[in-house]
Amino acid sequence: MNSFTGRSILVTGASSGLGAATVRRFAAGGGKVYAASRNAELLAEVAASCADLPGEVAFGSHDITSPADCRAAVAAAVAAYGRLDVVVNNAGRHDFRITTETTDEEWAHDIALNLSGAFYVAQAAIPHLLEVGGNIVNVASVAGLMGEAYSAAYTAAKHGIVGLTKALAVEYLNAPLRVNCVCPGGMDTAQVQTISVPEGADWELIMRVAAKRGMMTADSVAAVIAFLASDDAASVHGSIQAVDQGHLAG
Repeated sequence: MNSFTGRSILVTGASSGLGAATVRRFAAGGGKVYAASRNAELLAEVAASCADLPGEVAFGSHDITSPADCRAAVAAAVAAYGRLDVVVNNAGRHDFRITTETTDEEWAHDIALNLSGAFYVAQAAIPHLLEVGGNIVNVASVAGLMGEAYSAAYTAAKHGIVGLTKALAVEYLNAPLRVNCVCPGGMDTAQVQTISVPEGADWELIMRVAAKRGMMTADSVAAVIAFLASDDAASVHGSIQAVDQGHLAG
């Protein structure tokens, strides 16, 4: 277990799934976590599940599709613990849409949630991270490394997260800041249970991205995020880590 004692960590999209698992992982390592999401009720449940862990969890309702809310989440994390050491840009959602039927509003929302939010959070957090030699872990997807059917906006956004990670890594190559990216494959989370597929979609095309070993647990991906955020990964900067049970290797 990586140690985060004395470290302050902001996790977006923290109310369920990978975000909640990541909050618990950092709290188990003694970290002081600020959990951000739109759903304050679910955030309270996540915080309660960490009550017996060595770390601390504070939380607040923030809509990552709003640039102002992104800045507010960073400010709240700093206010809660007096510093900011780690940012995990996890907020996102995968909605399947037929490209020709995607509305302007759906495209804009998908890009805002899955890409722009990470940019605005990073933009606000970087001055604080530079003060302490901190780091950012962006969460993309295997969709950031390959195409996914009926997912034009999501795939474009996740490719954007990969590009954002590389751009920031180069920009801060000579500064005390690390930036890395995790690209998970399919995880057994609540979101998987609520995803709907457009009428008439080709299921075989959708299943092309499924790993032969099946779904992963969110905890297994959270462990990789924690490693990248830890001192054990001090030499890891600008990396794009696929966590997909070998799917992209084949």
